[in-house]
Amino acid sequence: MPAKNRIKQYRENSFYHLYNHGVDKKVIFQDQQDYSTFLSYLKTYLKPKEEEAKYRLNNFHGQIALLAYCLMPDHFHFLIRQKDANSMDRFMNSLGTRYTMYFNKKYKRLGPLYQGVYKAVLLTTEEEVLRLSRSIHGQAQAAPSLTGKGQPSSYQAYLGIQQQEWLNTEEILAFFSHHYPNLSYRQFMNQPEDEETED
Repeated sequence: MPAKNRIKQYRENSFYHLYNHGVDKKVIFQDQQDYSTFLSYLKTYLKPKEEEAKYRLNNFHGQIALLAYCLMPDHFHFLIRQKDANSMDRFMNSLGTRYTMYFNKKYKRLGPLYQGVYKAVLLTTEEEVLRLSRSIHGQAQAAPSLTGKGQPSSYQAYLGIQQQEWLNTEEILAFFSHHYPNLSYRQFMNQPEDEETED
């Protein structure tokens, strides 16, 4: 029976954990330029459309909300909410194709970059969404990196240190202000993963 992350359930207004590895788990980000290029593609696809670019192809603002991400040398993780049932697939295919073309041209290689089609896990509870955001950010912070400050991720935006107009931090941060006003996101990150969040 196929694993659940291989059976993509395309649902409207749903949260997903998306991820993929390099083919044979090889590195897909070799230097800072690779990370920056991948992030620039995310920005292009997800930032609010400007008036003069209203009809630009491959802009998914309003269809895909990226809530959290981290980029590791040989893989990446996204936490997203899709509005339409087919937005996620179009977004991931566009991003994957564009970055593969960039990577293959830069490193003079041919063939696929990723280990098959991206994986998607449907998240059905608020707890799953919160735990995944912590897992994604925790993985990025714990890993060694080119800069010595962890792998590229959305964590700095959650702490208010970095601003990314194409990233949606409000949904997860609103959960804390509404349900756990005495708990900051930084404190949440520092809790053991098996510890229950208290009022």
